[in-house]
Amino acid sequence: MACISPEFPQDKSTVYTSGMPEDSYKKYEVDCARIHKENATLLRDFERWLKDKNLSEKTVSAHIGNVEFYVNQYLLYSDITPAAHGAVHISGFLGAWFIRKALWANKSSIRANAASLKKFYTFMVERGLTSPEDLAILQEDIREEMPEWMAELRRFDNLAYSEME
Repeated sequence: MACISPEFPQDKSTVYTSGMPEDSYKKYEVDCARIHKENATLLRDFERWLKDKNLSEKTVSAHIGNVEFYVNQYLLYSDITPAAHGAVHISGFLGAWFIRKALWANKSSIRANAASLKKFYTFMVERGLTSPEDLAILQEDIREEMPEWMAELRRFDNLAYSEME
C-alpha cells in the first residue's frame, strides 16, 4: 500500500489497502497527508541548504528528487515513518525496494541516491532533527552494504532479463 500523494491524485478505488479496515485506512491517509506537508517544508529547507553549499542547480534538483522519492514514497509505503526517523532504513530501500520498484534503478542511481541521502541526513543532523548516531548508521550501511546492493541489482536484472527470453 502507498500513501496517496497530493501531487499525484488517483482514483481511490484503485488503491490496494491490504485488507485494512476503512477507518484505519482513512487515518493512514490523514497521517500521510500530514507527513507530506512536513516533508515539503523539509525539502524546501534542504534545497536552500544545498544552494548555500554552492551546488549547481542540476545537482540540487537531483538531490531533491532522490530525497523526495525516499521520504514520500518509500518511508510511507507500508508504514508511516517520518523523515527524521528514516536514516536507519536505507538498507531496505537501496538494497531491495528501490531495485524492484524504481524502473530507473541502476548502479549510478543507487550511488546517487546514497549520496543524496547522506547529504539530507547531514542536513537533518545539523538542524537537530535526526541524531548523529542515526547518520553514522546510514553512513556505515552505505559503506558496508553498497557491494551487496550492486550484487542484488545484478541478480534482479539477470532474473528480469531471463524472464523476457
